[in-house]
Amino acid sequence: MRGGPNTISLYVRNLSFSTGMEDIRSAFSQHGDVKDVYIPKDYHTKQPRGFAYVQFNNRRDAEDAMDALNGSDLDGRTISVAWAAGD
Repeated sequence: MRGGPNTISLYVRNLSFSTGMEDIRSAFSQHGDVKDVYIPKDYHTKQPRGFAYVQFNNRRDAEDAMDALNGSDLDGRTISVAWAAGD
């Protein structure tokens, strides 16, 4: 997931392996326009690795989402939301 110069990404940890892209998009889009969601998968098993990146077009929307969702429950897990490295 590569963004343009005006995009900002959040790193979301402690996701359930059953949490899908639409689950994440639904939770984060309540706080602004989500441009993209990326869930890395294990090379060998093809299973999700328990974290994701959520990309926003607007930094304020990303800040609102991080403030609201960091420490919240998503699919029975307490998630951690932080700025993605490089943003």
